[in-house]
Amino acid sequence: MSRKNATVLAFGDYRAKPRTLYFTRSELNQLLGLYSRQVARGIWRDYAIDHREGMALFSVFRHTHEAPVYRIIKTAPAEFTVQSGRQRLRVAATLAEALEFFQTRLILVAAERA
Repeated sequence: MSRKNATVLAFGDYRAKPRTLYFTRSELNQLLGLYSRQVARGIWRDYAIDHREGMALFSVFRHTHEAPVYRIIKTAPAEFTVQSGRQRLRVAATLAEALEFFQTRLILVAAERA
């Protein structure tokens, strides 16, 4: 009868690795809803979803072969960031708050009296 040797591994080595983050179904519905509205307006044309160490990214493009116009990034402590290039445009605790950046802002214009 042969015996196999056991290998002891440090548990800390496995906990230190950042876990892969994903968008939830609810978050994807919000992102794709915004995307479809912007496509209907003719503003956006393409999108990509990426996963990197400790973050999930939703990138939108005006033209398919260019750099993304905006990136919506989800990071580990449940933080959402809207970026354009390297510029951080909005940081929020929820995706809904982060996506408020894309809402059209109405401006009140005073009427002239005749």
